[in-house]
Amino acid sequence: MVPLTVIMLVVFFGVMIGVGMYSRRHASDVNGFVLGGRGVGPWLTAFAFGTSYFSAVIFVGYAGQFGWLFGLASTWAGLGNAFIGSLLAWNILGRRTRVMSQHLDAKTMPDFFGKRFNSTPLKVVASLIVFVFLIPYTASLYNGLSSLFGLVFNIPYWVVILVMAVLTGFYVIFGGYMATAINDFIQGLIMLVGIVAVILAVVNSNGGLLVAMQKLSAVPSEGWTGGAFTSFFGPDPVFLLFVVVLTSLGTWGLPQMVGKFYAIKSENDIHKGTVISTVFAIIVAGGCYFLGGFGRLYADKVQFSDSGKPLFDTIVPAMLSTLPGIIIAVVIVLVLSASMSTLSSLVLTSSSTFTLDVIKPLNKKTMSEKKQVFIMRIFIVFFIIVSAVIAVIKDANPGVTFIAQMMGVSWGGLAGAFLAPYLYGLYWKGVTKAATVVCFIWGTGIAIFQFVISMIGVNVADWGPVFGLLFKTSIHSGVLAMVGGLIIVPIVSLFTPKMASKEVDAHFACFEKTYTAEVTAKERIKESK
Repeated sequence: MVPLTVIMLVVFFGVMIGVGMYSRRHASDVNGFVLGGRGVGPWLTAFAFGTSYFSAVIFVGYAGQFGWLFGLASTWAGLGNAFIGSLLAWNILGRRTRVMSQHLDAKTMPDFFGKRFNSTPLKVVASLIVFVFLIPYTASLYNGLSSLFGLVFNIPYWVVILVMAVLTGFYVIFGGYMATAINDFIQGLIMLVGIVAVILAVVNSNGGLLVAMQKLSAVPSEGWTGGAFTSFFGPDPVFLLFVVVLTSLGTWGLPQMVGKFYAIKSENDIHKGTVISTVFAIIVAGGCYFLGGFGRLYADKVQFSDSGKPLFDTIVPAMLSTLPGIIIAVVIVLVLSASMSTLSSLVLTSSSTFTLDVIKPLNKKTMSEKKQVFIMRIFIVFFIIVSAVIAVIKDANPGVTFIAQMMGVSWGGLAGAFLAPYLYGLYWKGVTKAATVVCFIWGTGIAIFQFVISMIGVNVADWGPVFGLLFKTSIHSGVLAMVGGLIIVPIVSLFTPKMASKEVDAHFACFEKTYTAEVTAKERIKESK
């Protein structure tokens, strides 16, 4: 098993490096480095969207956690990711983002806010939010790698992190967005093949689908004598709904996800990309959560904490430990693909945002394209090092809980701050700068508040049924931040100063195409009479 895994990894690493070297010619200026020259086709864009969406956190962490909690009903989370997080996101955000971002010459989400609302301070603030909340999210991508690599290799966890960080940094630094997109496509193909192979192997090892479901239906749950984990909505439908909303709607406000629409070649490619991205999400996300639903069949192999709770990151590795060596080798490459694709997207987003939206506006001298690209490459190295160090510290010191808490609130904080003003800003001329600022404060404030009460161990159940539910976990408060923002922005916009109509009309002029028809000779004769 070890030689086979090593061979597959060497081939995988060689391809990633080769793509980075090949893509250097596309990364000579800012537009090419950040957006691939806005000439990326539907297949590459769709796979880049999907692989940035579904990382090892989903395959190892979320699949194990929610599969354990909800059983086969956790598949709803994957379907929500496909139809809300992919299909609706592409249909609602895709075309208008592509058209308006090009019209405004916006290269990042903070840049969009700055130009849409004619405010450099707003752009800088948005960039700082990205900087603060993306770093812990980036560090979380290494979660689960230790237990998976432990199935095959007897090497320290920091070595795994180092290899992944160096390789990802290499091709992103050299090839920029185009290298990321091409590698995402290759990694996405690996994920598609891998998840199908793993599902078939796990189901087959339990006697087939029907037998596996019969075994799972016999597992008892609190308040259930049996069948809870094969029921339609699982043992906790309310919590399941919060999971679906956070992991699906949240992508609409994440800069590394929305940024994929900036780079796609044309409006026509949006339609193709929508279909490809949705099918990819159904297979990968739906498959991951469906696989995790059988986690309780491996309870005897799962590790538990001293308090008796399962360590969720060990559930999927426990399932895989019983499978043939070839499947485990495929999974190792699959998880690396999922982690590296998301890591490359995050560090490219972070570095480009911080350079273009903070460093450049604050620099009094004019920065050349070459210098901007150089600074972005420096920050890519910085973000990768920081995220890797955080991951190593977290693994070496399990008692350092603040890192895990920050990782939990980062998704909700970003989506809560950005989703509403971005969505309304694409469609409604009446959105105000003040409403955007309020939403920034609301989203980040909810996330920070959740972080604080989690750190000090507040028992939110004492706050009553409503507040006790909304701040029960970072998942609950993340949904509160997003949905609350969708309500806050239009209300605040109604009572705060509007932008000059001339400015707003100029921003939305990109959606008003004028067509000129040629007048034939016969029509000219009729007009002259």
